[in-house]
Amino acid sequence: MKKKYFFILGVIMIFIFISIPIIHVLKTKWNESDFKNEIPKGYTNDASQLNLTKIDTLIKVPASKQEIESQLRQILKYAKEKNLKISIAGAQHSMGGHTIYPDGILINMLPYKHMELDKKNNILTVGSGALWEDAIKYLDKNDKSIAVMQAFSSFSVGGSISVNGHGWQKNLPPISSSVVSFSLMNQDGKIINCSREENPELFGLVIGGYGLFGIILDVKLKVVDNIALQYKYIRLSADQYPYYYKKFVSENPNVNLVFGRLKISDKHFLEDATINYFEKVNEKPLPLPLQNAKNEETKRLVFRSTVNSEYGKRLRWDLETGMNTMTKNAVYSRNELLNDHVSLIENKNPNSTDLLQEYFIPEKNFNQFIKDMKPVLKTSELDLLNITIRAVNKDDDSFMNYARENVFGFVFLFNQKKTVEQEDAMKILNNKLVDIALKNNGTFYLPYRLHIDKEKMRRVYPQTEAFFQLKRKYDPSELFDNKFYQHYK
Repeated sequence: MKKKYFFILGVIMIFIFISIPIIHVLKTKWNESDFKNEIPKGYTNDASQLNLTKIDTLIKVPASKQEIESQLRQILKYAKEKNLKISIAGAQHSMGGHTIYPDGILINMLPYKHMELDKKNNILTVGSGALWEDAIKYLDKNDKSIAVMQAFSSFSVGGSISVNGHGWQKNLPPISSSVVSFSLMNQDGKIINCSREENPELFGLVIGGYGLFGIILDVKLKVVDNIALQYKYIRLSADQYPYYYKKFVSENPNVNLVFGRLKISDKHFLEDATINYFEKVNEKPLPLPLQNAKNEETKRLVFRSTVNSEYGKRLRWDLETGMNTMTKNAVYSRNELLNDHVSLIENKNPNSTDLLQEYFIPEKNFNQFIKDMKPVLKTSELDLLNITIRAVNKDDDSFMNYARENVFGFVFLFNQKKTVEQEDAMKILNNKLVDIALKNNGTFYLPYRLHIDKEKMRRVYPQTEAFFQLKRKYDPSELFDNKFYQHYK
């Protein structure tokens, strides 16, 4: 009888153990809403959902090269006649009004997405409105892959160049390093070709220039072979990250893609880490349509279940590290890994938004930065969802470069309620983290919320004054404008 009792009790305990995480994730789904925050006619917003702004006109450009040049010149003429400013948008994943000017003309570049591959020289010519996922699918048919791009494929090519995004490709500079050249329509309607040899000053200003110098049209990008990659990972103490990164990644010629993650749940907060890397293997990669389907909604719900939940944060860490063990040595194509969509972490709560902040720290100050930020994050009322680590090599191309030496980028994701109180709290936190980055000879990334004042921004970016002087040199009437420029100029 006792054996039967203990058996039943054991079954119940196992059931409860299995059920709790399932119930927790299902509760997240139950509390979500399909309600969409519709943007009213005559307004625009960006990924922050905190920049609802009235505009004069929203114009979608045509898809063809001949039509777009003619239409853009008409827009420039109209804007000058009516004394209107112009802002330029792609997928609008910047978060500080970088694609918006109040009561101005907003040019939506997304329809302009033609592509042509030069197989001999491994160069892709692409319209600046194309999303990276479009380019990946196109290149996949030709056994090629994007050289450098951000973690999600739902951004536009022109937008990524305008913020000079960086990727998770092993030990490479930002996207700037993969840009061969681009054509730019200036404020007079003239098409200018920009490269390291032709108009080099403008080349460096436009990359990471936030749309302030003209309209990027056609971009030539370096591409690489699409290869098969095998997944590897290690768990380690966070203070050992630089050492193990060098040992397992930098000194390993087979590593192609890599990212790290810090543990953010209360137990061992910022003390544990993982390095996740992908090594080249001698296999033929499968084309995208034949890759194994992923349960993307389950992944998204596990991630969303971490919002305001210590249990959810621990559950995600345990599930991911557990899955890491099970999927270790799994083989993927490079294009499959690059083709993750931002919908994988989509927030479906209309009362909150997810915000990114990012800081770039030299290797020698890696551990001190974590030590300094730990008490600040612990006492903050903001809900921290994730910290990813990426190595970014020195950028010698962009004028407003954030990687002036080899650095580690700490990518923070927060969930913030859409209230004045939480926005103020985020501003305070971001300023504290920028101060810590400055103390550790680091920088912060400019595409996010405009929380930093002019003086502190110039301490981090001492080239700012020269940047804005050159802006006025190339655009003397300041036709191209946005909230970023208004805040910092």
